[in-house]
Amino acid sequence: MKREVLSDVHSDKLFEQVYDYLLDRIRRGEWKAHDKLPSVRALAAEFGVHRLTVFKAYQWLKQNHKVYVKDKSGYYVQPGSLLPPAAQQDPIVSAYVHESHLSEIHQAEAAYQFSKALIDPNLLPNRYFSEYVKKVFDLYPKVLGTYATTQGDAELREALCRYFAGRYRFDLTPDELLITCGSQEAIDLIARVLVKPRDTVLLERPTYSPAIDVFRRQGAQIVPVEIYPDGYRLDQVEEFMRLYKPRLFYINPTFQNPTGYTVPAEQRKRLVDLAAEHQCLLIEDDPCPDIYFGKEPPPPFFAYDTSGYTIYIRSFSKYVAPGLSIATVACRPGLMNYLIKAKSLSDSGTPLLNQKIFLHYFFSERMQRHLEKLRTALAVRKDIMEEELAGTGWEWRSPEGGFNLWVQLPESTPMEELLVTSRERSITFVPGSICDPLRELKPWIRMSYSFLNERQLREGVRRFVGLYRELSGEK
Repeated sequence: MKREVLSDVHSDKLFEQVYDYLLDRIRRGEWKAHDKLPSVRALAAEFGVHRLTVFKAYQWLKQNHKVYVKDKSGYYVQPGSLLPPAAQQDPIVSAYVHESHLSEIHQAEAAYQFSKALIDPNLLPNRYFSEYVKKVFDLYPKVLGTYATTQGDAELREALCRYFAGRYRFDLTPDELLITCGSQEAIDLIARVLVKPRDTVLLERPTYSPAIDVFRRQGAQIVPVEIYPDGYRLDQVEEFMRLYKPRLFYINPTFQNPTGYTVPAEQRKRLVDLAAEHQCLLIEDDPCPDIYFGKEPPPPFFAYDTSGYTIYIRSFSKYVAPGLSIATVACRPGLMNYLIKAKSLSDSGTPLLNQKIFLHYFFSERMQRHLEKLRTALAVRKDIMEEELAGTGWEWRSPEGGFNLWVQLPESTPMEELLVTSRERSITFVPGSICDPLRELKPWIRMSYSFLNERQLREGVRRFVGLYRELSGEK
């Protein structure tokens, strides 16, 4: 073991890194059941850290039943801590073990994909879309011969300003919009511009797992804020802002990923005031406000902000045209200048062809009418998933929009075994711990109903429920 395996960025959480490193070696079978582990003194010397750091990691392993102690002898591997041999290289189990990397789950091929919160491609007007591709080449014959500006196509930014003003009454100019390659690029840019090592960042718990990875990479100290079906506990948020003086609060308040919860309007107004009072930026991620099953959700936080403390990320990737990967960031000029500079270091701008196709496709009358059909189709799929899960005894709250069910399984669920066997039977889902900044929520899973057609959805859920009952010994 070398000191280099530890990151200087996270030096205030060295014990977590020691824990992760030891747990990974145990799971992969480098130490077998009942093997004696290196002493606290030896590990501290090899890592170049204080002995208390290693002791704390060992205590955490003991609490989680990965090691046990023999009096005056040391630490030993607890039986059952190893991954099954077939699982040790499995991408889904690897993601679960390391509590991150949703992309590894998405890359795993399966017949029944409950892990992808994306639209079924067959629900999109694909033939109509292809007509607009041809139209764009007629309108802009030189579109492939040039780059867009770093900030994004001016024509698209002007159209988005009109759209936001008409729908939400945003007070925006085209110079206050940046076009990105999806929301994940936007989150990454914001983190690189705003977050330095040891800055405090508030994150919802649970939350969009790539956001956890991005802010951890920047060396942020993450403070989780619980989200409930009725929003946040604002007294807790206010206390955290006062106590920790966070740099920002990353939120996904509309049909939240993974829970599906929506923060009510009155809380949005109050949280905008709290952000201004405590000088904490709100990073509002809004990937699917059009996918509602009843009434339209409240306006975004940005609509209530008059002080410039909200950065609004609106993605159109998940339900308009995933292949174009278009998102926009709205913020005031002081912040925008830094975001543009950061993007210029990453690329030469979001592809101009994608922007022009999106411009003419999304704002067309036909596409706007099609959104109603999408809402109906996804509501049907949600109902099918809930119908098939109804007899399980599992718990969830039916979402009023979005793509996911956030499902609580029994505490006794053998999650690693469920992950391995599901993968073997061509089924994927997202384990809840990946969405948790605290690496807990073990019995929770996210199941997306948006990617499969109705027949596949019904069959896949039945297979998954049957598999669970088989593993848990239920009849």
